Amino acid sequence: MERTRRKERIGVVVSDGRDKTITVEVTDSKRHQRYDKTMPRHKKFHVHDEANDARQGDTVKIVETRPLSKTKRWRLEEIVERAR
Repeated sequence: MERTRRKERIGVVVSDGRDKTITVEVTDSKRHQRYDKTMPRHKKFHVHDEANDARQGDTVKIVETRPLSKTKRWRLEEIVERAR
């Protein structure tokens, strides 16, 4: 029996003030049903960062995981690009 693929997202760290937790904003585009215009959508996720490695402005890859707290359902997979 094979485990199902986990959801992955790429976003930008908007907050790193808490211990082992970062807030990541993921942006994607979706077409409006009626007006057929591309609309940007933003969603924030609380992400577990075990090593406290990510900093504000970094682009990161996150993976869905089991619930780690009331709001944390994602963990940091890798840092794609460091902030300048």
